[in-house]
Amino acid sequence: MLNFAANLSFLYPELPFAARFEAAARAGFRGCEFLFPYDYAPDEVARWVHDAGLTLALFNLYPGDWSRGDRGLAAIPGQEDAFRRSVDQALEYAGATGCKRLHILAGCPSEDQIELSRDVYLANLEYAARVGHNESLTCLIEPINPIDMPGYFLNDFDTALGIIKEIGAPNLRLQFDCYHAAMLGRDVIKEMSRAYDQIGHIQIAGCPGRHEPDVGIQDYGAIFQWLTAAGYSEWVGCEYHPIGDTDAGLKWRA
Repeated sequence: MLNFAANLSFLYPELPFAARFEAAARAGFRGCEFLFPYDYAPDEVARWVHDAGLTLALFNLYPGDWSRGDRGLAAIPGQEDAFRRSVDQALEYAGATGCKRLHILAGCPSEDQIELSRDVYLANLEYAARVGHNESLTCLIEPINPIDMPGYFLNDFDTALGIIKEIGAPNLRLQFDCYHAAMLGRDVIKEMSRAYDQIGHIQIAGCPGRHEPDVGIQDYGAIFQWLTAAGYSEWVGCEYHPIGDTDAGLKWRA
């Protein structure tokens, strides 16, 4: 049986963030994930996770000023010090909550930054992987499709796999989002099969629309069967926007 984690930045939008943990546990989730915890103190987030009896599977490093269009710091020249501070900040939250996976957002470099972005990105990933290794943490990178996030530096699975191989850190792995793979026009099962040895986390959403997995053209029944047959035992994050009531939309898990 696959281990589904409720993405609490997406699910239960009608509830305050703190109340979403218990709601997910009542719905039968054993794990959770979210985008960013930084509006709350580490011990506060840890208490919500613990009291709900959940495992925190994943969260993202601080992305910069999201309201101004920042989507990460790792590939942004001139932000190296800010990136290292974001790693330290994430380690504090990971230590408090017991989370073992951190997603490193690359960001959207400007045209005048792009020439330097790859070298900066690799150096920052090497740093994060080295620091994360000391804390038994897995660092993840995720290709994001350019329709949902124009200008995002990492928008291709081949590039992501090449970077993981080039850096060669055992704790730097691929965050495979089935929705983004489908939006990039990829055959999801073929891509997962090709990248399987490098996958450290999987996320799901219906495509198009990013709603429940049973809404849209993607056959998640076949994907779940493939993952089960492959013996996948890590978390599958449910990162989608519910069409209506979150619990009512969970019939896809049956």
